Amino acid sequence: MTRQVTQDTPQEQPLLITVEQTAKLLSLGTTKTWELIAQEGLPVVRLGRAVRVNPKRLEKWVESRGK
Repeated sequence: MTRQVTQDTPQEQPLLITVEQTAKLLSLGTTKTWELIAQEGLPVVRLGRAVRVNPKRLEKWVESRGK
């Protein structure tokens, strides 16, 4: 029997997301997202050549930009 996801069931958030996923979350293009990483300090995790974003840190970063 599988468990059905409902509003009461918390969905697991991935530990890291791609830059493309980050762009979608921010409603931005990937080029602008890369600019934010390079010029505005959007926090990333580098794993070799892979660049990932921690969703929790992304949320805090966005909140700090609104102040």
